[in-house]
Amino acid sequence: MVKKLIGKKLKATRLKNDMTIQELAEISKVSSNMISRIERGLTIPSVEILMKLASAFGMSINYFVEEAEKGTTVIFNRKGGGEPIFFFEDKHQITSLTQGLRDPNFAVFYDTLEEGCASGDGHMVHTGEEFALVMLGGMDFVIDGDSYHLEEGDSIVFKASTPHRWVNTFPGQTLVLWVVSPAPDIGR
Repeated sequence: MVKKLIGKKLKATRLKNDMTIQELAEISKVSSNMISRIERGLTIPSVEILMKLASAFGMSINYFVEEAEKGTTVIFNRKGGGEPIFFFEDKHQITSLTQGLRDPNFAVFYDTLEEGCASGDGHMVHTGEEFALVMLGGMDFVIDGDSYHLEEGDSIVFKASTPHRWVNTFPGQTLVLWVVSPAPDIGR
């Protein structure tokens, strides 16, 4: 669990700094193999290695362990709660109901879609499963070439490896509750 959290944080920090594993290895004096193993959650780095990696980014070692300290095994949200994690041109707003859960195997979030908002022209394909429940409004899904129209109270579940896309066809906002497994790295 801690291995995965430190690994995710290291990889996100490296990518944010537009660095390859090899570049980080040269700067930190930590082998590229070790960095790769840490990022994939295969090993817990020693304090010495964490200090070298943190120093390469001009950070304290605390940066890599604070998320592990903050992660929790219970997330409680009151109505209208959750953590906003994604906004796109005032048309698409995602709020997580599971953000901060330690080592999640799934994610729950609700999505506020403005009229005409869509997942894009192409089809999405990824691992896992998706469940969508339309709580308000309506939307259309195309999954593996088949079309599905969902209205308030309707739901759909499918293998995410099946080509899929969606669009808000309702004349106004649509609110969708999503359950996705495994938990995507959205908004991190």
